[in-house]
Amino acid sequence: MKRYLPGLLILFAVTMCSTSADAHRQEKKKHIEPVKAYHGGQAQEAGPYHLELIATDGELMLYVADHDDKAVSTEGGKAKATIQRGYEKTSRVEVDLQPAGDNLLKGTGTFTINHDTKIMVFIKLPGQEAHAASFAPSGAQGGDMRPTNAASSHKH
Repeated sequence: MKRYLPGLLILFAVTMCSTSADAHRQEKKKHIEPVKAYHGGQAQEAGPYHLELIATDGELMLYVADHDDKAVSTEGGKAKATIQRGYEKTSRVEVDLQPAGDNLLKGTGTFTINHDTKIMVFIKLPGQEAHAASFAPSGAQGGDMRPTNAASSHKH
């Protein structure tokens, strides 16, 4: 029996480590799955949030949810979006987004959305750290950042 004890201990240790690693992979997998867009926009993960941006010419709407896709109140929060077309710094426009009910932040400005538009959003909710996410229209046409196969409206 003593002869097999070291081998059994090693086998036990390997089993315990792989179980722990599998649990860690499962936890991490939860955060690498695609973020769902329930309002027809583009969705990104930003810290503890799922952010969904709907960008049309002159208007931005940002929906905020947690990792379980439950609405997060935007009351008392604020966000800023930097909109840039192409690589020219002179084409940058900044838009402040203000709470517009439930889990929505909204802002307007003078800008158009094209195929080369990039939007960086910074969000700060009360009692939380600031977080950022980057969005790109990826094929948007006609001044609209909503995908052509937009998901049906989903209330959080």
